[in-house]
Amino acid sequence: MNYRTHIVSSLAEIGQAAWNGLVRAQEAANPFLSYAFLHALHESGSASAETGWQPQFITLWEGETLAAALPLYVKDHSYGEYVFDWAWADAYQRHGFEYYPKLLSAIPFTPVTGPRLLARDAQARAALIEVLKATQQASGVSSTHVLFPPAEQASELEQAGFMLRSGVQFHWLNQGYASFDEFLATLEQKKRKNIRAERRKVAQAGVTLRRVRGVDADDTDWRFFNRCYRHTYAAHHSTPYLNLDFWLRIGESMPENILLVLAERDNRPVAASLVIHDEDTLFGRYWGEIEHVPCLHFEAAYYQPLEFCIERGIQTFEGGAQGEHKMARGFLPTRTWSAHWLAHPAFADAIERFLEREAGGIDEYIDELSERSPFRARG
Repeated sequence: MNYRTHIVSSLAEIGQAAWNGLVRAQEAANPFLSYAFLHALHESGSASAETGWQPQFITLWEGETLAAALPLYVKDHSYGEYVFDWAWADAYQRHGFEYYPKLLSAIPFTPVTGPRLLARDAQARAALIEVLKATQQASGVSSTHVLFPPAEQASELEQAGFMLRSGVQFHWLNQGYASFDEFLATLEQKKRKNIRAERRKVAQAGVTLRRVRGVDADDTDWRFFNRCYRHTYAAHHSTPYLNLDFWLRIGESMPENILLVLAERDNRPVAASLVIHDEDTLFGRYWGEIEHVPCLHFEAAYYQPLEFCIERGIQTFEGGAQGEHKMARGFLPTRTWSAHWLAHPAFADAIERFLEREAGGIDEYIDELSERSPFRARG
């Protein structure tokens, strides 16, 4: 089958109906792949050529039907990726080679596993991989990186010559809990006690929490959340990736996928968290505060979303990047994947050896974590 290949710098060149139709055809698709989310990133300027995220999506067409697509960016830095290759870039520089620009397939600023090789069938997916290989060869970039693909797509990329890298995240699984207390009862006593103590501290500080669905959030809510988000980045001497225009865009275009948690004290808001969800999975989280309250971060960003999952029957809460502390709150280690291709043979060989050593360490780390389950022994 012959496909027409087109490289696009804007999703508007594809169209919302064509893009979302392809996304809906994927297994394990999530809201971050939607036209609404990606288009908001681009149009708000959060992920744009000016911020070092130049969209260069690969699309394959069969007549007027979008048969396959790959979210792809030309990057001139490694910020906002959550799979760290700074040491690789430093090694290139020390040896007099340019590491940037590079090609990156990912959802900007979003360490969430999901399909990257979007295709209507296996044939179109195989063709998409071949076009990616041809693109990276023709472009003269140092490398290509595909972040957080599902395991089966990682395997396909490995067969196509990519090197695999694994990492660890922490996910909470809903075992059909009827209430938050029923979930707590499954944890070890010390962990139950600590969670109750953290929630009690927040209540004793006079803080109340309010969950606001995206469909009910107003302009004031979004502006306050943006204020919290920016304030927290500034407190850590960092620059926020996302701007008010982005929040307003997703608030308007995908409100059914959004939950805001607003924290208030003395009738004024002091902090907020935001999570994205679909019917099966909740993805956390964005967080910010303008006034520090001990343990409020855990209440707004973990316990309130967990209660929401239990109430709605949502099966999985993906807690985001890193954080062993999540295990004490019922989250368990889950392996993630990334795939990497490097043009320079010597560097590719060195990094392949590094990844082999790193993989052994990750295996041991997961084994160690699995032995430290936060849940009570059964029976």
